[in-house]
Amino acid sequence: MGEQVASCEAGQQAVFDGLKHHFGAQRLGTELTMFENIRKAHPDSHVTCADPSKSDLIGYAKAGHAKMTQDTGELFDVTRVYVAPVPRREGSGSLRDHTRFARWKMIWKGSEYIIYEVKWTEFMSPFRVYYVLSPRKPGDAETSKATDELLFTVGAWTTELHKEIYVFDDAHWSKDKELFASVQGASWDEVILNPQMKANLIEDVQGFFDNKNLYKSLAVPWKRGLILHGVPGNGKTISLKALINALSARADPVPSLYVKSFDACQGPKYSIRSIFSHARVMAPCLLIFEDLDSLVTDKTRSYFLNEVDGLESNDGILMIGSTNHLNSLDPAISKRPSRFDRKYHFKIPNEEERVAYCHFWRKKLVESHLVDFPEELCVVIAELSEGFSFAYMKELFVIALLTIARGGGLEEEEVQAEDAKSSTDSDPVIIEHELAPAENTATRDAQKTDLPEKDAPEPKKKRTLPEVDVPEHLQDNRLLKVVKAQLKMLLEEMDNSDADEAPVKKPADEENDMCGDYAQQLRILARQNARANE
Repeated sequence: MGEQVASCEAGQQAVFDGLKHHFGAQRLGTELTMFENIRKAHPDSHVTCADPSKSDLIGYAKAGHAKMTQDTGELFDVTRVYVAPVPRREGSGSLRDHTRFARWKMIWKGSEYIIYEVKWTEFMSPFRVYYVLSPRKPGDAETSKATDELLFTVGAWTTELHKEIYVFDDAHWSKDKELFASVQGASWDEVILNPQMKANLIEDVQGFFDNKNLYKSLAVPWKRGLILHGVPGNGKTISLKALINALSARADPVPSLYVKSFDACQGPKYSIRSIFSHARVMAPCLLIFEDLDSLVTDKTRSYFLNEVDGLESNDGILMIGSTNHLNSLDPAISKRPSRFDRKYHFKIPNEEERVAYCHFWRKKLVESHLVDFPEELCVVIAELSEGFSFAYMKELFVIALLTIARGGGLEEEEVQAEDAKSSTDSDPVIIEHELAPAENTATRDAQKTDLPEKDAPEPKKKRTLPEVDVPEHLQDNRLLKVVKAQLKMLLEEMDNSDADEAPVKKPADEENDMCGDYAQQLRILARQNARANE
């Protein structure tokens, strides 16, 4: 037994010495060099290279499916770092290892494996490899059936999501546990929308995943696309969260894939290809493109559409694209059936929906002793908040409740509202310019008379609170008084321009054209390197 332990330690010493020698001189092919070093150090073992992103052996063991221990001693290359808690005031943080060289012992199904973990960087791109060793007897095949079985099982486990959401950013997919946790509280009960539209959206999504056989019997491709559009702050994001949560809670959970950007050193087409290739592997799945109008540009439109409805099968993929500006989407995307088949318009809430939203907040405060919130007040607040989006309604309740909770005086709120009003109602600001040479007064007057009246700018119509009949028993309600004061302030802050007006578009593909920007390529590579070290 002692001789076997000494031999094992000597083998690890030889591998580690080989790694140090490799990085101490000119090197070519680190992966191959390490493979040869390990084979020489362990002549009686099968050696198999494995990609951690495809077969996460350490993650699989941490999930309780195998036993894994790291060798102790001085033959390792590890940086120990402090990781602050998120948010920073919750918890005490933790220490984590950024491993560049380590050896592990793994026991799975009664078999023992040795695993070398090696990480290095070339041209700012991180590389990480597992070398899996299993016993080899004379005459054995070049590959190990035991290792193949392990990697196959771990690979299948790695592909699946485990309370995570796939996120595509910086040209690669990663699993995000925090994003998954953030949608767990999202429920359709908390989404205030037109009841018919909400029911249709839920049925559209759930029905798609429930009716694979129906699509097949009708000889219709099992794919679908939806567009959620409308001014910001009216429920698109919370609806997406509710959809993700509902799909993950199904008896047959549906994975969600969320696309943040197409930015890549290789160009946006590389990202589009990677996105759809992975979606086809994960199907049936939900594929989300947030701010679709900013992702797909003139230069990438044709390639994107070819992936959406080209020759390759997209069976089982439900795409949802969101946009604040439907009219900025190319008609080939927004108006062509079989690509994005149906559009849901998230409008400014009407009075009925605002009343429902007020009831939603009242329900939250039923047991609170800080606020007197009678049911009749919901209708009054809904009438006063005409033209408010759900985001502004939320801000109205949050700031009003915080004002009451901190004991702020109503007089202070009214003064702030009056100050905000006076700052916009005051006389126009006189801007001093450099003195110009004097001109003939008669000439100037003649020029003024020549200007058509339509060129004179019309004064911007100011928003005011609507006239609402408040029942007498509610007129002294403190919550209502604070809400009215906050309404006046929010009205002054609201953008009165047409919120549906399309934004000024950048030159074609300016935001996605990375190929000519070397500095941008380096920044993306640096972010990838930092993320790989997490």
